[in-house]
Amino acid sequence: MRNKVPAVTALFWVTKLLTTAMGETTSDFLVKTIDPFVAVGGAFVLFAAALVLQFVVRRYIPWVYWLAVLMVAVFGTMVADVLHVELGVPYLVSTVVFAVVLAAVFVLWYTTQRTLSVHRIDTRARETFYWCAVLGTFALGTALGDLTAVTFGLGYFASALVFGILFAIPGIAYRWWGLGATAAFWMSYVLTRPFGASVSDGLAVSHARGGLALGTGPVSLVLFVAIAVCVAVLSRRHRAATAPAAAASPAS
Repeated sequence: MRNKVPAVTALFWVTKLLTTAMGETTSDFLVKTIDPFVAVGGAFVLFAAALVLQFVVRRYIPWVYWLAVLMVAVFGTMVADVLHVELGVPYLVSTVVFAVVLAAVFVLWYTTQRTLSVHRIDTRARETFYWCAVLGTFALGTALGDLTAVTFGLGYFASALVFGILFAIPGIAYRWWGLGATAAFWMSYVLTRPFGASVSDGLAVSHARGGLALGTGPVSLVLFVAIAVCVAVLSRRHRAATAPAAAASPAS
């Protein structure tokens, strides 16, 4: 297989942050607008279908990849909320548990593949480990964001500021302090979830909860449009980058 994931560019990070933000508000909108069991069940079906489609295709296709990421964000948020609201699991406990699970995924991935690089997701095993890690980062990031905003009482915008700074540190460390590219990527990737979700929550939730009360529905719609624009640009860039190779292949 060719590498099944996108190149890590500035637009990649923008799109990733938008999907995490939309996952948060869309989850809240669905479970409060329709029957929660129907919302979670429907989200699971779409999540499974998107992930199956991503595994079926043999190369990176931007809209397929980002659909899978978006559905991980939506369904993952619902699962994290069920753990806390329905089962009463404290955010601190879920944060620690998800951190251990994610660490186990990375250890097993590196032990069997000798790499955690996202530039070599070119076998079925590596693709499986990659998506397990993505699921783990969303779960950990969701619990961590709620831990700071709710349990520690920072609120959504203060949490967004903290996570925004933390999100930038690995990139700075990679650029100027010699941090490895793979370590920098996964550290930032985990932090996109609480960063994006804190911003969207702050925009959407009521004034009583410390937000701007714009509503989860309108915020989700705006985020969806922004994601669609980003994916369209990424698709155009991907076609432009792969066209020379496709044109040269018959001659070779």
